[in-house]
Formats: sequence, structure tokens, C-alpha cells
Amino acid sequence: MASTGNAAAGGLLRDHLGRCSDAFVANLGSCSITRAELRGALEGLRIAWRRGFKKIQLNLDSSTAINIIKNWADNDHNHGLIAQQIGELLSRRWEVNVCHIYREANFAADFLASKGHCVNFGTHLFDVCDPELRHWLLYDVRETAQERGILI
Repeated sequence: MASTGNAAAGGLLRDHLGRCSDAFVANLGSCSITRAELRGALEGLRIAWRRGFKKIQLNLDSSTAINIIKNWADNDHNHGLIAQQIGELLSRRWEVNVCHIYREANFAADFLASKGHCVNFGTHLFDVCDPELRHWLLYDVRETAQERGILI
């Protein structure tokens, strides 16, 4: 597994209108980008479960992480332990839909991930009233409402 240096993750829980109820940042130390994506998914699912959510759409911009989550079956895989932990959460009594989204539709999560570099090692809850986060939340809601054109 190639290391990319110090990694961070961030995520948030939003309702169907895009309003944020919870947010987190995580300083993960040295790990790959894929591991950081999986750790962010794991932390977000843990928070959602603790908060009692029963219907979740887990949005990730990494198709590699999504593939690992949806198709993992090998404990000896580089990301086996994290994939197993995510799988255990997914098997609980709730509905979780794992979806790919474009990075451009999730600037709030990217903002939080960048903040993860500024905190001590571990996962930390983030103030959802932070003006910068509120800016990116509004931006995400406004931008995802617009049609996205893709050039090939």
C-alpha cells in the first residue's frame, strides 16, 4: 500500500434538505487516500448509528472505496479490517445506500477533510455552526440542484 503522507477525513450528516446536523474531522496520520476515504465512511456511519438514523445515503467521491465497501470479502485485503467494520455496520437494522457523487457536489466534506490536518490525531466533532462550513453547505445544495454536464 502506497503511503501519501499525513491524511485526513471529514464528513457530515445532512437531512433531505441539505441541513447539517453533525460534522466530524479526523487526523488519520500516515495512510493512503483509499484508507482515508474508508475511514471517513466508517466514522460517518458510526456517528449516524449513534444518533439513531435509520435511513442513510452514504455519499463518497471515491469509486475505489465504494468498490471495496460493496464487494469486500477478504480479511487479508489491505483494507480488510476497515471493510469488515463497515460491513458490520451496514448489516445492522437500518437502510444504507452507498452512492458515488462527484467531488464538485461535496465541497463541505472536502472542507472538513482539510480541517482534519489542523487537529490532533483522531476523530473530532466539528461545530456545524462554523461560518465557513455553512458557506460550503449552501454551495453544495445550490450546485447539486443544477444539471451537471460531462465532457468525454
